[in-house]
Amino acid sequence: KGAGARLCRTGPLGYRSTEGGGDLMALNYSSTGWPHRTSYTNIIMPSVFGIICLLGIFGNSIVIFTVVKKSKFQWCSSVPDIFIINLSIVDLLFLLGMPFLIHQLLGNGVWHFGETMCTIITAMDANSQFTSTYILTAMSIDRYLATVHPISSSKFRKPSIATLVICLLWALSFVSITPVWLYAGLIPFPGDTVGCGIRLPNPETDIYWYTLYQFLLAFAMPFVLITIAYIRILQRMKSTVAPRAQQSVRLRTKKVTRTAIVICLLFFFCWAPFYVLQLIQLAIDQPTVPFYYAYNVAISLGYANSCLNPFVYIILCETFRRRLVLSVMPAQVQRQASCLRELETALDDRLT
Repeated sequence: KGAGARLCRTGPLGYRSTEGGGDLMALNYSSTGWPHRTSYTNIIMPSVFGIICLLGIFGNSIVIFTVVKKSKFQWCSSVPDIFIINLSIVDLLFLLGMPFLIHQLLGNGVWHFGETMCTIITAMDANSQFTSTYILTAMSIDRYLATVHPISSSKFRKPSIATLVICLLWALSFVSITPVWLYAGLIPFPGDTVGCGIRLPNPETDIYWYTLYQFLLAFAMPFVLITIAYIRILQRMKSTVAPRAQQSVRLRTKKVTRTAIVICLLFFFCWAPFYVLQLIQLAIDQPTVPFYYAYNVAISLGYANSCLNPFVYIILCETFRRRLVLSVMPAQVQRQASCLRELETALDDRLT
């Protein structure tokens, strides 16, 4: 490829040439005697993605089962549950597509599943970023309303309204990934093989708007909104003291807010390196070997975010731990613990 070729993220190899022609790093370094690339791409990266995939599918399935079981296999009974279960669904949908990406890695970037599946898997990848960010933003606004305006917001913070908001966010995400729907497709490789990636019409210029569009919509703007929301929340918590009669509800709100803050921080910590490198690569003509390693580490860190939230719930959320234990208990034991469940439901009703 020429020195002006730009890169964009389309899968586990980290980046593809937007001009077509396959794995740019393979072409650039195959003649320089880089002996570690094969083992790195064919062994280390698939192993990392495999671990992320297994842990993530197991963890997010447990979260969905636990929340749904608590709601007696009906739609979620509280606003926080609606956000939690949708975050898990987003992550689970992406993780179910990861075996295709792992197969692509094991095959040196060759894609064997056709153009339709290429578009679907690439869209699921992009959709996981946009939808997760949108839901985290909505969750942060919900925490802001619950903490700063608990009384006036009570008429808005209802499961029915939260469900409507979630549906709108899913629709917005599908619209936001329009460039993926338009330009994801097969990329010709040497030897009559093909890869899967995004082929922008005019890569020399299009890669700039595509990268900035993704950065602003899926990272920067939500980050600003979420930061403002939690700054106001922390200010409110420090400046007010709840009456004794409301202290239990206030404590519950603090715990839910703490969990939400950790989830948001974890998301931005995992995805920040990727977006920083996306911006850096706009200013360089030829990626270096360290850049290639850093980019793939950033991709791995971003993908790992899809399997980390369940562990956050288990570690920080005592209510979730109780729900998890109750959800796997035999029927007899569950009946004996019914009083705990009734107490939990009462606390949830008071919170919402």
